[in-house]
Amino acid sequence: MERLDVLPFMNNVNLYNVRILRMSENQNGIVELKESEKDEVTKRAAITAVIVHEAIRKEGEDELSRHPLALMWSGLAAGLSMGLSLLGKSIITAYMPSQATWAPLISNFGYTIGFLVVILGRQQLFTENTLTAVLPFFHNRNLSCFLTVMRLWIIVLAANLAGIFLFTLTLWRTGIFGQDIKAVFLLLGEESLGMGFWSVFIRGIFAGWLIALMVWLLPAAESARVAIIIIITYLLGLGEFTHIIAGSTEIFCAILEGSASLGTGLIRFFIPTLIGNIFGGVILVAALNHAQAMAGSHKL
Repeated sequence: MERLDVLPFMNNVNLYNVRILRMSENQNGIVELKESEKDEVTKRAAITAVIVHEAIRKEGEDELSRHPLALMWSGLAAGLSMGLSLLGKSIITAYMPSQATWAPLISNFGYTIGFLVVILGRQQLFTENTLTAVLPFFHNRNLSCFLTVMRLWIIVLAANLAGIFLFTLTLWRTGIFGQDIKAVFLLLGEESLGMGFWSVFIRGIFAGWLIALMVWLLPAAESARVAIIIIITYLLGLGEFTHIIAGSTEIFCAILEGSASLGTGLIRFFIPTLIGNIFGGVILVAALNHAQAMAGSHKL
């Protein structure tokens, strides 16, 4: 008896819902939303590639218009900060069991420190500019823009390397760390120099790709920025991918110790790493995502 009483009520509810739905649909069968609901949908929709592209391009144009001295000081600060990556990784490694195969899974969290400081502190890092500075050039393909990009690259790269060298020199000459920490520095440097030109070059491509990809992800990251930086740079360290700035610390340690010459460092690390980082950032991220954004800006 109770069930017979409920059924008419349920039928009335269903009929009411159908009427409401029909009233909210337009002629194409699409539900009409209130303005407040449309705003909520817009907020929750994923950011498009075109918007990410334009955000990074605008940032690149701002960087290209900065005074050379501003670029130099920012690049120098970034170089000093990047020394914290090797320092963090080396300190953790020194306290880990020497024979533990799982030690890199822990020690490479220290590698993320320098990147966190540089990126969150808005300092100029060369490998970031393989994306941000290149996108404006893809829009203005002329000699003037190309020379402006080259000027930024040269200033930032030189300032980064100067900063990382000052950090390494201070670290090495002051003796504030014991021989166990220094031994880790030298071991990492010897491993990098012993890889061979083509191995360093390929690893450099992956490093340039990952850093530029990280920059591409950050505009949509919002509160996840720290997590993205840590994840990407942790993978960079764990994979032993060669980064022209972060990796220079251990190379400079080997040079200052006398176990490697400057020429050896140039041929076996600096040149292949630099070319690989540029290739990975410009071709695998800047060019491909620029093409994606431009294709996406044209509606069918």
